[in-house]
Amino acid sequence: MLKILGKSPSINVRKVLWTCHELGLDFEQEQYGSGFQSVQTAEFKALNPNAMVPVMIDGEFVLWESNVICRYLAAREGREDLLSSDPKRRALAEQWMDWQAGELNNSWRYAFPALARNSPQHQDPALIDAGVSEWNRHMQMLEEQLQRSGDYILGDNFTLVDIPIGLAVNRWSMTPMSRPALPAVTAYYDRLNQREGYRLYGRNGLV
Repeated sequence: MLKILGKSPSINVRKVLWTCHELGLDFEQEQYGSGFQSVQTAEFKALNPNAMVPVMIDGEFVLWESNVICRYLAAREGREDLLSSDPKRRALAEQWMDWQAGELNNSWRYAFPALARNSPQHQDPALIDAGVSEWNRHMQMLEEQLQRSGDYILGDNFTLVDIPIGLAVNRWSMTPMSRPALPAVTAYYDRLNQREGYRLYGRNGLV
């Protein structure tokens, strides 16, 4: 059976769990990460030398990096509705997934641990303000994309890209900070909440 290593509160693990739900896949989950089984052991690092979660084990095949795991599973199941095999359509999905993993994630690197986790190492007011501003700037980019695309990131239909970005929208919405009014993002947030997978792994009280 498919095995997922990683703690349930992790936003990156939740991407994979939600993907499995959308695909109707059975899986076993083992809780690894801070507060759970250690990722610093030789055994875990043999699976992922980065010592990070999630890790997916599919028989003899081991894979890390959450967005790649999600793409692998959708492709393995032949779910063209979630991840198209058309090169241009797939490239657009990967573009936005990579933007989430890189640009959007990096925009909250300081503000999120400061405001949501009360991290003692992230308490510089100027850096918090700069981080909030940068985070909101990236969310404005998402607003503009949704104004162009419609209900979801790539158009009228839910696709794989909406999983990582949907989790990111939840994090932005739940972090105690000033936010601009982004009506398309708000409507998107509520629309995703109609999906059981999002209620289980996205908008489920976790940031």
